[in-house]
Amino acid sequence: MSGPVDEELAALPLVDHHCHGVVTADLDRTGFESLLTEGEVWPGSGISPFDTPVGVAVRRHCAPVLDLPRHAPADAYLARRTELGAREVNRRFLAAAGTAALCVDTGFAPERLTNPAELAEPSGAAAYEVVRLESLAEAVAANGVTAGGYGAAVRAAAEEAVRRPGVVAVKSVAAYRTGFALDPARPRDTEVARAAAGWLARPGARLDDPVLVRHLLWTAVGLGVPLQLHTGFGDGDLRLHRADPALLTDWLRLVAGTVPVMLLHCWPYQRQAAYLAAVFEQVYLDVGLALHHVGPARAGAVLAEALEITPFRKLLYSSDAYGLAEFHHLGAVAFRRGLAGLLRERVSADEMSRADALRIARWTGRDNARRVYGLAPPAGPAPAAGTGPAAPVPPIEND
Repeated sequence: MSGPVDEELAALPLVDHHCHGVVTADLDRTGFESLLTEGEVWPGSGISPFDTPVGVAVRRHCAPVLDLPRHAPADAYLARRTELGAREVNRRFLAAAGTAALCVDTGFAPERLTNPAELAEPSGAAAYEVVRLESLAEAVAANGVTAGGYGAAVRAAAEEAVRRPGVVAVKSVAAYRTGFALDPARPRDTEVARAAAGWLARPGARLDDPVLVRHLLWTAVGLGVPLQLHTGFGDGDLRLHRADPALLTDWLRLVAGTVPVMLLHCWPYQRQAAYLAAVFEQVYLDVGLALHHVGPARAGAVLAEALEITPFRKLLYSSDAYGLAEFHHLGAVAFRRGLAGLLRERVSADEMSRADALRIARWTGRDNARRVYGLAPPAGPAPAAGTGPAAPVPPIEND
């Protein structure tokens, strides 16, 4: 069953406001399966990431893009992937995603991943960069800095980074490093210097000091661009109970009226994130990452919970695709189908007009991200990949 909302979403060029690059090397089975899961690959266990909701969804929705029948067996899928080669596989899936713009987090790349321009080129999309604050601070430390000069050096590096052409946001992975149960107050310079002395005494250690993480969050508030925050679902390095966005409530009160705060992923805390978006003007959310892991079959249920009380101008599309080009395509399929089914049900029940449903489809899939990040609508062909607005992101307007 389909209708105008399905057609609108199927044809809509999406803005993916948070994603990563994809691997450029050919992958063997272990390499592919390691990227298919947020967990570990367990050789000899008899448990394969293909035997999960996301593995089944890949075989259902990605196999046809590789000219295979739906539900192709895993061995046939991997053999076809090897036959085509990584370059062609990536081209097919990135083009099939139907994305007009990509905001790419470049701060985590243990494998060789495509840069923003390489990621966007197959689909003719515009590419923008998201700067990861923890990576920036760790680079400042690696380049040499005194404890007393650390705070100012990080602020200067962040201010320089957001002035680069194409940078539209910054991101923190505080959820991984400390969790959100932090003192919400801005740390004093003396606190930052003292914490920096302890951290710098451990060369090469990742930044996981609560005071220094707070310093990064407050530094972001002064940059004038949206701040993306990983929340909820992630890999085994995460302590999920500490990644509940509701733990940010006191901090959000203190930073009200500053920069947009973008709550990424959120699952299983999409309802908590929806509450925050409903009560704080500057808070937005997505349910990226979760959508391709639950697959199109359950994407509508996750979106329905996210939209129970979220203002419709506050939900954005994100794939959070990383490593596998399949996730760019699968995230888009899950979002389009899940949202279309949800809106179609509400129109059929006369709980929403068709005009409202079409507006919500355009807002969440494209226009909300353009508005928050200050992305100009493309005029004619999409902008060259890797380019972006050089001017600061304009303030959010009230709608």
